[in-house]
Parts: sequence; structure tokens; C-alpha cells
Amino acid sequence: MGIWSYSKLCFLQSGLLRQIVVHHKKRLLRVYYASSSALLMEDHDFDCIPKVESDNNEVGEVQVPEKRFKFCRNPSLFPIVVRVFKSLNWCAARKISFHNAVKMYGFDHSIYAFRIIIHIFAMTGMQAEAHALLRDIVCYYEGVKNDVFELLPYLLDSPEHVHRSTSVFNVLIKVFASNLMLENALGVFLEAKTIGIELSIMSCNFLLKCLLEANRGEIMRSLFEEMKNSGPSPNVYTYTIMMNFYCKGYYGRGADIEQATKLKEEMERDGINPSIVTYSTYICGICRVGHVEFALDFIRDLRSGNQPINSFCYNAVIYGFCQKGEPYEASKVLEEMRSCGILPDVHSYSILIDGFCKRGDFVKVIHFIDEMKHNDMKPSIVTYTSLFDGLCKSGQADVSLKLFRNFCTSGYEFDLVAYSVLLKGLCLQGDLDSAMELFNEMINKGLIPTANSFNRLIHGFCKMGPLDKALELFNIMVQRGVLPTVFTFNVIVDGYCNAGHLEEALKRINEMHELGIFPNSYTYNGIIKRLCKQSSVEKAWELLPQMLKKDIIHDAPYDIILDGFAKQLNPKKAMMLYTRMLKLGVTPTTYTYTILINLFCQSGNMYEAWNLFMDLLGRGLIPDTIFYTTIIDGFCRVGDMRKAWALFREMPQKGYSPNVVTYTCLINGFCNVHRMDVVNSLISEMKKRDINPDVVTYTALIAGYRRLGNADRALELFTEMIRNDILPDYAAYRHAFT
Repeated sequence: MGIWSYSKLCFLQSGLLRQIVVHHKKRLLRVYYASSSALLMEDHDFDCIPKVESDNNEVGEVQVPEKRFKFCRNPSLFPIVVRVFKSLNWCAARKISFHNAVKMYGFDHSIYAFRIIIHIFAMTGMQAEAHALLRDIVCYYEGVKNDVFELLPYLLDSPEHVHRSTSVFNVLIKVFASNLMLENALGVFLEAKTIGIELSIMSCNFLLKCLLEANRGEIMRSLFEEMKNSGPSPNVYTYTIMMNFYCKGYYGRGADIEQATKLKEEMERDGINPSIVTYSTYICGICRVGHVEFALDFIRDLRSGNQPINSFCYNAVIYGFCQKGEPYEASKVLEEMRSCGILPDVHSYSILIDGFCKRGDFVKVIHFIDEMKHNDMKPSIVTYTSLFDGLCKSGQADVSLKLFRNFCTSGYEFDLVAYSVLLKGLCLQGDLDSAMELFNEMINKGLIPTANSFNRLIHGFCKMGPLDKALELFNIMVQRGVLPTVFTFNVIVDGYCNAGHLEEALKRINEMHELGIFPNSYTYNGIIKRLCKQSSVEKAWELLPQMLKKDIIHDAPYDIILDGFAKQLNPKKAMMLYTRMLKLGVTPTTYTYTILINLFCQSGNMYEAWNLFMDLLGRGLIPDTIFYTTIIDGFCRVGDMRKAWALFREMPQKGYSPNVVTYTCLINGFCNVHRMDVVNSLISEMKKRDINPDVVTYTALIAGYRRLGNADRALELFTEMIRNDILPDYAAYRHAFT
């Protein structure tokens, strides 16, 4: 890209500008020829070798070493030069490319001839032709990997009349800038300053605009300051470009309204009247940072000061209010706009219609569409796409589809965005038949659905069936060149898992790698869940090393596998997995501890359960109601009612309220140790807290009284249970009547 690296061109200190060029003077090879060479007659004998007489010419501060050209005898490029000079014939100039000219006649002769032609075109105002020839030469330099900056001395007309090369330098800046060779364009700017060429404001503005689009903000600001200090003096277009930079927030950079305001004040101070574009850009920036009311006041000030404003200024404010969710305020701005003699355009109405669609006010939407038609404005595809989107989001995808069909009959040709909006709405509504009809219509019209559209259809068929249809869509997706996403594969893998085809699901994961798509934890979660449901916890365990290799082990579904081992009553494997989690740096959750403690409680190993409970507290985790209930139930099972009672009383202190399951565990525990006094106390407490006993609570009470030999009380409780509309289960019947 040349010698002008970013570090050398970030010229925040303006004094470095000329020093940079002088620093590289040893690399410059300057050769100057008078443009009078173009006056040679067609029948002239071109058997000559132009020379540079002096050994040490100087231009400005740059010393130029001697450079000799060796031309071939009787070259045929000069007749082309003469024909161009006489007729300004572009076809004659393009008879041979620079690359071919170099191959046929050598570099020295070719650059000499092309330089003359470029100067002819540039000095006669044929900028496009000069631009094309310069681009041809630049492409050659890039192709042979020469330093493009060394091209500059070849393009100068003469050391005594550098001003005659001004047009060429202006065009060269545009060639470099338009081809994103911004360092080279800046190099031309700096070189022009050094040798005294006064560049045009148009070429500098073009360079400034290209720097803006390339997000080279620091260099852009420095160039702007240099233009103010040493020319060319910025004009209204220059300031508008800078206003655009500060107001639009390119590449994630937020709008800087403070700097934009200073820029506006600077224009006014220097007597440069902002244009209507400058003002509309500034107003857009104000709205972008959320100061919509201030933007509207600014428009009113402009209007009272007879400054230029148009629909773009008002549209920015209308859009700002709609973005804030205030379409009704936006509609007032439309009325104000109309009252000031500025007619709303299609864009004005489209913004409002989109705003009201998002609010779900379709009465207003229809009103504005009718108003557009009354004013002889044809609603655009964007306008109707907003309507489709609003209807779909309000659950009226069927209505949206009917309108779509009517508009198509009226001659509208909708684009991919409109089809995608409708497809999404139909899929969300579950109307896969209509969605597929629309999908086929898109394909027939040559519109390739996006990955998101494919994903929605595939997800719909995986969820609602049949899976074969989802796989068919996946194949079409690949055939059409639409790259599947990780979501696509996750949906298909999940579909295979739900259908019980686990081997196929694993094959799809391998296919992901072939396409360069990396599975995430969700991809494996579906398979692991299914394996655990099928009691194949060991196979689920075997998938963990794969997840470790793919660096997604921290998101692995450990709790699902732990729960699988718990259901198998396999504490050994569960603790092995728990230990591996800790070694890998995976932090257990409260749910993890709940699974493990429940496993040990069920097996009566309260020593391990209690150790895990203390470990949970040591990690700063807070036990919840389910956790407390689990460990309380464990102590009740082994008859340690003292610890169970202590934990029960601790719950309210920690901010947790016992539920019916907690009370039932305690009631069953105290029934087992014949403490019916505590049981009755707990029943009274439940009534005070408005917690109703369930079938398990009544069954525990009935069994307790039966063990005490109090059959009458057991039958009373059974009758009470039925009276309270609680359906007894088999256990309740067994304890009540046997």
C-alpha cells in the first residue's frame, strides 16, 4: 500500500507534514519533461533519448537525482499521443493498456507517453479519461508490487511549472481514494503541499469522504485541520462531510453532538452558510442521541430565521419520536410540517405507518395509507412490509397474507424482506402449509430465502412434524448455497433426539465440523437429555470428553447427567462427576447440590448429605425452599427430628417460606416417632398460613393414626379429605381401611 503507513500519516501535529515528505526524499526519482513533446508530428522520426541535463535538480526542498530513460527505436506510442492531442480521442488513448505498453515498449517509454496523454486529458477537463488512465497505471504498479508513491515524480510536467500538474494530482488523489488506497492518496496530498501544488477543494473533499467511509476518523480530523490551516479552505461541502462524521456514529462510534454543534458554530462564525443537507444531518444526529424535542425546537428556530429546511429535517424528527415509541407525537409533527408548507413524502408516511404498526394501532395505519393515496402517493414496498410485520406480530399473519396477495394482484413485486417477514409470521402462527407455499413462491421467483427463513421452517417441522420435511428443507438450504448456522443443526439434532434417532443426531454433529460450524452446549444437551431419559447415563457420560475437546465443557449439562445417576441411585458415579466438575473449574449451582443431597437422603447417608450442605454454604450459595425441603426430608427419613426441626425453623430466618411439601415431610417424620402433638401443631400452623394439605399430607396423617391404633381418627381424616375435594390415592385407601 506504499510507504505511507498509518503511523506516518496520523499527522495530529501539523508541523510534521512537510517533514514526512523530506524524510523520504532519497526514495524519490524525479524526471521532468515539457508537455511540448505532444506537439511532435506523426511523421517525425522518434529516434531520440531525452535526458535530464542537470545532475542535481531541486524542487522545493526535495533534491532529485539524475534519471535517464532508454527508449526503443521507432516506438509507436507517440503517434497515439499526437492523435490524442489533436482530437482528444478517447478511443485512440485506449488502444493499448499500460500493462501491454510496458511489455511492448518498456516502462520508461510507456510512462513518458501515458504521462503526456494524462496531462492532455486533465488540462482539457476530461477528468474521467484521466482517471481511467491513472487507474490503469496504478493497477500495473500494484500488480508488479512496486511502491506506488514512486509514481509521483513521473507525473510532474516540469520543475519550473508545477502548477501545470495540479489537475493530474487532483485526479490521482481520487484514483487512490476511490480504490481505498488512502495512505497513497494522503501521500499525494502531502507531496502536493511540499512542491507547491494547490489542490482543488473537490479532490480534498472526495478524500475526506473516503476517509469517513473507511472509518479513519483520526486522520480525517487531522486532514480537516490541515485544510483549515494551509488550504484549500474548507467549503460548505467539507463541513457537511465532517458534520456527517460527528452525527452518524460510524462503525459503532456514537454520535458526538457536542463536536457537531461546535462545527456548526464554526461555520456560522466563518461566514459559511450551512446547506439544507448540513442542517438535516445535524438534526438527524440530535435525534439519534434521543434529543428529539430539542431537534424539533431547532427546526422551528430555523424556520423563524428563514433558513432552508425540507422534508428530510422533519422526517428525522418523525423517526425519532417513533423510535421512542411515541407515534402520536410523530403524527403531530407531520401536521406541523404540512402547515408550514412542506409536503410530507412517501418516507414521512412510511416512518409513521411503521411506528403505528409497532404500537398495534392499525386504524391509524389504514388512515395514513388512505391519506397517501388521496395525495396521489403510492405506498412503497417498505410501507406495506411494515404493515405485514405489524400484523404478523399481533398474531394476524393470515390477514397479512391476504393483503399480500391483494397487493401482488395490484402489480406490486415484493422483495426478499417482505417475503421473510410473512414467512416468519406464518411459522410463528404454526401455519406451515401457507409458509411452505410462500417459500416455494420465493424459489420460483429467484429469491433465495435467508438462513433465518430456512431455520424457522426447519424448526417448525422438527417441532410439529414430520422430521423428513425438515431434512428436505435442510438439503435445499445447502444446495442453494445458504450456509446452515449452529441453530439449524441444533434444531435438527433436537428433532432426531425427539424421534429417538440418537445415532443420526451424532452424525449431524460430525457434519457440522466438516462445514466449519462448531457445536455449542445446546447441541449436546438434547442428546444427553435423551440418553438420560432412556437410562443410558453411561453413554451421556462418554460425550463429556468430546465437549472438553471443543472447549464447551463449562456449559456441559452436568446437572442432567447427575440427575440421571441419581435416578439410578448411583452415588458413586454421581460423586465422580461432581469431583470432575470441581477439577475443571466448573462451579456447582444450588440445583447441583439439591440433586446430590437428595440422592444421599434417599439412600439414608445423611453424613454425606450434611457435608454437601456445609460445602454449599462455604461456597456462598444460598439454599432455596426446595433445597431445605430435600434435606429436611432426609433427616425425617432417618428419624433425626431434632436436625429436621432446626432446619425448618431456620427457613423463615433466611427468607424462605415452607410449602406444603416441607410440612408434609415433617408431619410424616413426627408421625413415625409418635409425636402427634407436634403434628397437630404443624397442621394448625398450615391453616394459619393458608397452606392446604394435599393427598400426601392426609395419607401421612392417616398412616400415623393407624399406627397408634386410632382407626376412628384415621377414618375422620379420610372423610375430611374427600370433603375437601382431594381425591384419595391407593396409599390413602390402604392406610384408611386396612
